Amino acid sequence: MHTLETLPFDNAFARLPPHFYTRLHPEPLPRPYLVAASAEVAGLIGLDPAELSRPEFTQFFAGNRPLPGSDPLAAVYSGHQFGVWAGQLGDGRAHLLGEVAGPAGGWEIQLKGAGQTPYSRFADGRAVLRSSIREYLCSEAMAGLGIPTTRALCVVGSSAPVRRETIETAAVVTRLAPSFIRFGSFEHWRVLRQMDELRQLADHVIERFRPECRAAANPYDALLRDVGRRTGELIAHWQAVGFMHGVMNTDNMSILGLTLDYGPFGFMDAFDAGHICNHSDDDGRYSYKSQPQIGHWNLYALGRALAPLIGDQAAVQAAIEESYAPAFEGHFMDLMRAKLGLAQALPGDEDFIGETFGVLQQNHPDYTQFFRQLGRLPGREDAAGRGATDAPVRDLFIDRAAADAWIVLWRARLGAEGRSDAERQAAMQAVNPKYVLRNWIAESAIRAARAGDYSEVTAVHDCLRHPFDEQPEYERFAAAPPDWAEGLAVSCSS
Repeated sequence: MHTLETLPFDNAFARLPPHFYTRLHPEPLPRPYLVAASAEVAGLIGLDPAELSRPEFTQFFAGNRPLPGSDPLAAVYSGHQFGVWAGQLGDGRAHLLGEVAGPAGGWEIQLKGAGQTPYSRFADGRAVLRSSIREYLCSEAMAGLGIPTTRALCVVGSSAPVRRETIETAAVVTRLAPSFIRFGSFEHWRVLRQMDELRQLADHVIERFRPECRAAANPYDALLRDVGRRTGELIAHWQAVGFMHGVMNTDNMSILGLTLDYGPFGFMDAFDAGHICNHSDDDGRYSYKSQPQIGHWNLYALGRALAPLIGDQAAVQAAIEESYAPAFEGHFMDLMRAKLGLAQALPGDEDFIGETFGVLQQNHPDYTQFFRQLGRLPGREDAAGRGATDAPVRDLFIDRAAADAWIVLWRARLGAEGRSDAERQAAMQAVNPKYVLRNWIAESAIRAARAGDYSEVTAVHDCLRHPFDEQPEYERFAAAPPDWAEGLAVSCSS
């Protein structure tokens, strides 16, 4: 295990030509204090967990002291925001410290909220405590759910004021990923018509992360197909668990198929396919039901950027259409079958899953509780005691008769397989989380942290790292939103 001073940095991105980034140091954060840190994530880079309690840890990850071997920089990229070309963007408040070789591969370390860069576009380069806690918790919650994601090592706070919609306090969240390269990283060079740089970036991604693409007849076509498949599988997983990203701009889409840039995200409470988790999204572009379509749209933006390397537009279209939709649809059906306790793929499943979402839309049960409680129901109907047996599910519905009718269909579908209840129930509990990062849970942790109590951040983090376990000590985090949380709204402001 390494100390803070002996982390083995190998800064591959910094070896790209200088116009891919600007080298600069983070701005010091006044009077920093540690809010939370993850020993598990420290292990990804081989950092001894004992290092988290050293005073130097807070100084290093506030950006106040340079980590030995790091080579801080801010990357340039461009992108489409809410479907409109936004031009040059870049790391406006993020500093990439470099890459550390961990036990299972390399991890880039990035400080988010560490001050202004040339790409800040007149902003202050800071993040606030509120958004930093949300990103820290959701990164680790998504990892616990098995969803590809960036990771979060720690949050460092400060009393320094930051003006957003109100005056808040500053914070820095340390994120880890194999790479932070985005769809917009490629769009940047394509719009500038700098084909050498476009090819260099694609070659960097292939050599570092997708070497198998090099054996293809056209490695860049293979890269686009790989991104299409991974993006399809990622968004299928979002849909299945009821997660909404909230701002799926092309500069927030990972070339490695990771969930990237946690801003106005949300997990579904009462099911509504049209739910918009970002109150800045007036037109609902990034609503729950729109996410699969937006993933497709974003891949075409990436495809246009890679077109000079791939060939004609027909080849780009084929790469996307033959990768994204099959990956999304196939993975989504597999995930939903598992959530419903179905072990086999049978004719009619697509219709049944569609009917399931239809009854959810009509009755708005709590999405997470519905599937978790469903996993406890017996597979055979007990007509005499059905009302009591099925109550945990039917009581979530506005129309209990509709719930009864759907449960009859569900049991009939289970009967086509003949699995034992014990086997099927265990399988359902293993894929249907009891705990997700509901907005009210994050807000409770944020309010406590603002008052100087960081224990709730740690409790939420520890709970959400094991979302499928019962964890009776954290039962309070399994509840539907309390009345006070009904008015919570999340925007792009952070």
